[in-house]
Amino acid sequence: MPSDTVACLSCGYGDLDRWASATDREYFTTTDRFSYLRCKHCHSISISPVPDDRLHEIYPANYYSMVVHKLSASERLKLALDRRLFRRILRPLQGEVLAGLDIGGGTGWMLEQARAVEPRLTSTVVVDLDPAAAAACQAAGHTYFCGRIEDYEPDRQFDLILMMNLIEHVRDPVQVFRKVAHCLKPNGRILLKTPNYDSLDARLFRGTYWGGLHCPRHWVLFTPESLTEAVQRAGLRVVDISLTQGAPFWVWSVASMLAERGLIKVSADAPMYRHPLVPLLTAAFAALDFARRPFMRTSQMFAILSRP
Repeated sequence: MPSDTVACLSCGYGDLDRWASATDREYFTTTDRFSYLRCKHCHSISISPVPDDRLHEIYPANYYSMVVHKLSASERLKLALDRRLFRRILRPLQGEVLAGLDIGGGTGWMLEQARAVEPRLTSTVVVDLDPAAAAACQAAGHTYFCGRIEDYEPDRQFDLILMMNLIEHVRDPVQVFRKVAHCLKPNGRILLKTPNYDSLDARLFRGTYWGGLHCPRHWVLFTPESLTEAVQRAGLRVVDISLTQGAPFWVWSVASMLAERGLIKVSADAPMYRHPLVPLLTAAFAALDFARRPFMRTSQMFAILSRP
């Protein structure tokens, strides 16, 4: 689709350049190719066309976040780091009882990590599109809303809101940020995790397949600067942005290259994340990113947001 027929999903600007082209190399839900277009105004990247009418197709039943699996050593390390981050965010918050909201949280397992380090976090809500997650979520003690955050009408405001690997999946990120701002207590905090396309792996693999595209499920991608601009447009404030390891994006990029050359086999029934090579690659690239993080931009970022 020509770039002059679409608008940036983040700022609405109509002047975009083609940045990459991709199809689903991870779950093989479609053979259609999608363009990724970089906005000349805010410098975010938008998918074209937006497959918002194909959600049940592009999120298959074996999608990684919908399947319970045994955690690898690198995933356990990641959870330990996440718990340390939760502790740092939650400790300064005042109140005998804290409320938490996880948007796109599935069964609520990230909220469970937060509760493990902060006993005051006793009121917890999960908003997610997967109806199959409801029972497990409720069994864990969370309230569950099946639907989009745009359609959720809370009966309270929250001290902590999690948006982990979420904002890149939505059509209108600024609208979502505005809704989340409405859900946040005046002194609350939002913890967001999203890809950063201004990274070495993105530059190396954008001409073939960069895993951060997660095509066609990632619809809008940011840099720290373009994310800050979108957040401020929604009336929120960036407290902190830090870059972290992007091992999954390295892994999907390399695995796609190996599959293209016939060196490994992946398919709709055996998607990339199930391949036995993945844990080894994940550990190796996580180590690489932690080593280079002090002097090079990595491909995932954490942002802590608040109300002004």
